[in-house]
Amino acid sequence: MAEPESTVINTNVKQKDPSKALVIAVTTRAIFNLEEEHRLYLEKGKEEYTRHQQANQDKPLPPGTAFAFIQAVQYVNEKILESNPAEKDLFDTLVLSNNSPESGVRIINSAKHYGLEISKFCFVSDEDSTQYLKSHGVKLFLSADRTDVCNALRRGVSAALVFQQDVQAPSSPLRVVFDGDAVLFSDETDQIFQEHGLEGALQYERAMEAVPMGAGPLKAFAMHLGKMRKKFSQEKSPIRSYLVTARSGRDMGIRAIKTLREWGLAIDEAFFMDGAPKGPILAQIQPHIFFDDGLHNIQGAQNVGVPSAWVP
Repeated sequence: MAEPESTVINTNVKQKDPSKALVIAVTTRAIFNLEEEHRLYLEKGKEEYTRHQQANQDKPLPPGTAFAFIQAVQYVNEKILESNPAEKDLFDTLVLSNNSPESGVRIINSAKHYGLEISKFCFVSDEDSTQYLKSHGVKLFLSADRTDVCNALRRGVSAALVFQQDVQAPSSPLRVVFDGDAVLFSDETDQIFQEHGLEGALQYERAMEAVPMGAGPLKAFAMHLGKMRKKFSQEKSPIRSYLVTARSGRDMGIRAIKTLREWGLAIDEAFFMDGAPKGPILAQIQPHIFFDDGLHNIQGAQNVGVPSAWVP
């Protein structure tokens, strides 16, 4: 696999071992609010965009949707290194950008301005930048471009689409909320539901109660997160994870819980919403990121100011 056209190593950040680290790749539009600049790019073209970015290279970009999540990930690293300075199982963040290195200076300066521990900036001119994810050992990819996300998922990388929104930065610890079916678990029951309705889905779940569900697109990321969480006692953990699912606890909760147990994935809290809106519970949890495959749930999360990412 060829290296991206231009990779800038951030020498201010201690480089992590990619075989041990939980590598997160974010695009520039996921971590910073570049909506104005993106409009300029679409309307006036690449040259005008590059000129604008060069002229403003010392003006920090405002935070984007994934910004608070990346800050919280940094907090987890600090806590892990406090308890074991030799630990290699850390978060590693890299920025994957379709910017040219010339227009990318503003991105690098913005990251420095906020003290973000970005280990690498990869400036890729290829149409499909996701071909470089596997070579960097990426376990989670966050992008504001739907095609990017679909390409990453096809390559077997946990990925989600972030929509630009104003988010309140929640305090530490890192809080991550997963939806169940088609996110953490496979969409097998969803498919039965589409074909045979609720009654068919309930019958299927009862028949399959003892059989763990298949893996969803974010299982690999959740498992690595769980492994990091095990380094701490429940009280001292800088990571909290949640399951907020439309399943009903009475009829469909047992299989979900048994699946998590079978995987050895500890979740701090599970909420079985039985189809009720997720917004109110998310407003209470205040996660740094919420993953869901339902656009209505993403909308509900956005309405309460929760940073959310759609798994198509």
